[in-house]
Amino acid sequence: MTFAQAVFHLFNFLLPALAMALLMPLAGRWVMGRGPLGWPWRVLWHVLAGTAVLVTGLLWQGQDGRISTYVALVLAAGSLEWALHRGWRRG
Repeated sequence: MTFAQAVFHLFNFLLPALAMALLMPLAGRWVMGRGPLGWPWRVLWHVLAGTAVLVTGLLWQGQDGRISTYVALVLAAGSLEWALHRGWRRG
């Protein structure tokens, strides 16, 4: 495998987490209004959490691209956005 192929594989592996990291702060602002953290910080938190979920799914299931890993990614991203907006304080 060449270096370029390895980079493309890594990028494609992380692409779902990166897409969720860009979309969730926009969806969170639309649903819950402005949050206490700025957009770049929320994107960073989503990238870190999404990457952790994808790596955990790969290690646990032995292969990437399983639907259960993507379900966990969506649940983690939604829960993280709720926590970053301090959703437990809303009534």
